[in-house]
Amino acid sequence: MDKLTQYLNAHSNDELHPSEIANLLKDMDEKSFDEAVQFIPKELIADVALELPDRYFEDIVESYSPKELADSVAELESDDQTDFMQELEEVDEEIAQEVFEQLHVDDQADILHLKQYDENEAGAYMQTEVYTANLHHTVHDVIREFAELRKQDELENVNYLFVTDDKNILRYGIGLDNLLVFDFEKTLEENIEENPEKFKPITGNNHDDIQDIVQKFQEYDLSSMPIIDYNGALLGRITSDDIYDIMNEQATDQMYNLAGVNDDAEEDDDLIKAGKARAVWLAVNLVTAIVASLVIGLFEDTLQTVVALAILMPIVASMGGNAGTQSLTVVVRQLALGDIAKHDAYRTIKKEVILSLANGLFFAIIMGVIASLWFDQDMLGIVIGLSMIINLFMAGFIGSMVPLLLKRMDIDPAIGSTVILTTVTDVVGFFSFLGLATVILL
Repeated sequence: MDKLTQYLNAHSNDELHPSEIANLLKDMDEKSFDEAVQFIPKELIADVALELPDRYFEDIVESYSPKELADSVAELESDDQTDFMQELEEVDEEIAQEVFEQLHVDDQADILHLKQYDENEAGAYMQTEVYTANLHHTVHDVIREFAELRKQDELENVNYLFVTDDKNILRYGIGLDNLLVFDFEKTLEENIEENPEKFKPITGNNHDDIQDIVQKFQEYDLSSMPIIDYNGALLGRITSDDIYDIMNEQATDQMYNLAGVNDDAEEDDDLIKAGKARAVWLAVNLVTAIVASLVIGLFEDTLQTVVALAILMPIVASMGGNAGTQSLTVVVRQLALGDIAKHDAYRTIKKEVILSLANGLFFAIIMGVIASLWFDQDMLGIVIGLSMIINLFMAGFIGSMVPLLLKRMDIDPAIGSTVILTTVTDVVGFFSFLGLATVILL
C-alpha cells in the first residue's frame, strides 16, 4: 500500500494512469489490496477495475457504493462504459442495475446501443464519442471548435477529423497535419475538392467481423477507424488501443487453445471450473494415448525379441511431435496474422513438408549412426532412420494441414490441433518404427 500512496502523492489527478495503479495493486497481498483499494481516486475506480485481471473486478466494485461506481463510469468513453457494465452484470445484476439507473440518459443510451452487437461485431468495440466537422464549415471554425472541446477535456486521442454532410453521411477523413496546411478561410469542401481521393477514409461497417477490422488496422497502419452503417452514416470509431487489446486477447486464446485450456476458466478463481475445462482435453489425450499403446501392443513379439526397440521407440515419437508442433505453431500464427491467403494452402503445406522432410533426413542419418554403434546392429540404424523420415514427413503434413482445414471450417485453428497432431505422430511413429523392425530385423 505504501507504493500506491507514494505514487498517488507524487502525481496530480491529471497525471495518474489507471494501468500504473493496477500494476501496483497486483503486487500486493490480499490484506494490503483490500486496504489500498480505498485509496484509488474516485474518478478512476472503473478505469482501474478494467485494467486489472477479471479476478480482481469483484473486489473493486464491492468496495464502493453504486453512486461512486456510477460517477466513475461516467468518466469513461462509451465502449469502456459498456465493458464495465457487462462485467458488473456478471458479478451482481442488482448492483449493475442501480449503477445504470444513476448514469446520465445519454450514457444509458450509448450502453444499450453498444450492447446490442454480438461480441465479434465491430459495433461492439466502437466508441460513439466522435468529433465530426461539416463539409460546409470553414477550416478556421473547425479548428476553433476543436480547440475549445479539447480545452474542456471532451476529446481524447484525436488525430483524425471525420467530415460528414448534412445527413451525417461520412464523406472524408482528414489528418490534423493535413488540416493545418488548408486555407483557413475556405470551407472543408473547397479545400478537399482539389484532391478528393486523398481524403477517402478507410472505414468499417458496424456489423463487420472484428477480425477483419484488426486486419485493416494492421494493413493500413491506422490509429483510428470510422465505423459506419450500411447507408454510410457515421456511428462511431474504433481506436488503436482497442485493437491492441483484441490482438492480445486473440494471442492469449491461441496459446491457451494450443495447450488445451480455456481462457475464461483460467481467469476465474473457481478451481472446479478450471479443473473441468482442463479435464476435457486431458480425457481426449488419454484416449489418444491408449490408441498409441494399442499400436505398440500389435508388435509385442517384436519388442520382446529386439529389446533395443523399446529404448529407441520414444525418440521417433518425440522428434515427430516436436517437428509437428513447429509446423503447427507457425501456421496457426500466420493464419491469425492474415499472412496466409485462402489460395495459399498448397504453398504453406509444401513448405512445411519440405522443411520437416529435410530435417528428417538430417536427423535420420545422425540417429541411424548412433543406433548402429550403440547396439552394434547396422540394420537397426536403418530402421530408426527410415522411421524418423516417415514420421517427420507426416508431422510436417499434419501440422500444416490441420489448422488450415479447421480454418476452412470456420473453427479456431488452435483448438484441437495439438491433440490431432500428437495422435498422428505417436501412431505413425510407433507403427512405422515397429513395423519396419518386424520386416527388416526378424
